[in-house]
Amino acid sequence: MTLTFKTKFSTAFFLSTSAVALALPAQAAETKFSTDTYKYLELFGDVFERVRRDYVEEVTDQQLLENAINGMLTALDPHSGYMPAKGFQDMQEQTKGEFGGLGIEVNMENGLVRVVSPIDETPAAKAGVQPGDYIIGIDGKPAIGLTLNEAVEKMRGAPDTEITITIRRQGLDPFDLKMKRAVVKVQSVRSRVEGDIGYLRVTSFNEQTQIGLESAIKGINAKLGNKLRGFVLDLRNNPGGLLDQAVMVSDDFLERGEVVSTRTRRLEDTQRYNAKPGDLAQGKPMVVLINDGSASASEIVAGALQDHGRAVVLGTKSFGKGSVQTIVPLGRGESAMRLTTARYYTPSGRSIQATGIEPDIEVKQATVQRPNAPGFRRAEADLPGALRNDTTTAPGAPANSAPAVPAAASTPPAGTPAAPAGDARTTQDTDDYQLARALDLLRGISVYQQASQNN
Repeated sequence: MTLTFKTKFSTAFFLSTSAVALALPAQAAETKFSTDTYKYLELFGDVFERVRRDYVEEVTDQQLLENAINGMLTALDPHSGYMPAKGFQDMQEQTKGEFGGLGIEVNMENGLVRVVSPIDETPAAKAGVQPGDYIIGIDGKPAIGLTLNEAVEKMRGAPDTEITITIRRQGLDPFDLKMKRAVVKVQSVRSRVEGDIGYLRVTSFNEQTQIGLESAIKGINAKLGNKLRGFVLDLRNNPGGLLDQAVMVSDDFLERGEVVSTRTRRLEDTQRYNAKPGDLAQGKPMVVLINDGSASASEIVAGALQDHGRAVVLGTKSFGKGSVQTIVPLGRGESAMRLTTARYYTPSGRSIQATGIEPDIEVKQATVQRPNAPGFRRAEADLPGALRNDTTTAPGAPANSAPAVPAAASTPPAGTPAAPAGDARTTQDTDDYQLARALDLLRGISVYQQASQNN
């Protein structure tokens, strides 16, 4: 189970943390505690002492203080919070691409645990959890009132142990989903060939994403060669992840220019991330697929490619998480806090916070249905006595012969998992309307470019 967009816990992170620490003395000199500040600190001490002395059940000082810290952070915004030792350890495992749990990206919304998106091929995805679902119960007990960390901890557990979560979904009565926990190994990049188009699916941004993407592109190029018309980059239901990976993935398709900028409340701390020369797709047309489960790092990639005109963004509006969280180790480094420290902006300077990325072409998901009844298609050749075509290779063929009727095709249920890497099937075998439209668009762009070159 992952949380939201995190700054990478690495040497680079420590360098940025050191810079903040060096700035603290100067900042502290400018900050003067008011009388009200001391009054509220005294009030906190009074409450703390009264609770530890008179609360109906005994609570430890650690519990009270950790809850107080978490309350201070979670009251700021949905993405700030306190991570005790176990939660901090879990977060570090998640960024490496392997963790235990159900495989759900969650956040907090109006006191409820909301699903941002399930991760492909995890217990949650296989059980039918969908973006926008609210988790209102865990193993028969209400989840309302739990902090995000508490809810996440309850949903974790040893592999193969069962858990039942109660889902509230728009338009439906609450229902239960039973599943088994598993060790979730996130293969963040999957690829396949769709006819003459390369399909790249990025499910999250962890430490392996850019390496996996580069390998997938090389594999597609080797398979299709000169037949390759372009790429579909599928970021649907991608909850985000590491900032540096989002920058590198964007850079893979850009020759130059800004990828993203981050701005804190101090203008001098603004950071800009720029692309280096080299487009792995060699300038071939691209379509980026997004939906309301595309959040944070995936919105950085979609926004960068959209602003530079490098790709057509197709689908529905993205989630709209335009903030950056810094992981700050606390004490001896056993625990940490996740603090929102900046907003990010696309190359054109727009913030997508709470608004999302608007697709260039809006295409809502729909069920693909294929005609299987004779006479469904009407054409000139069907009319009695229609003139024959005098340029066909078979002039003797009857002019009014009925057109071929496509064979009936079975349609798998909605939510069919993406094909594994290397699968050369096409969308004729899937129920993915948005992907089908993306492939049609790419082929149209390719035909237009070839015609322009020939002229």
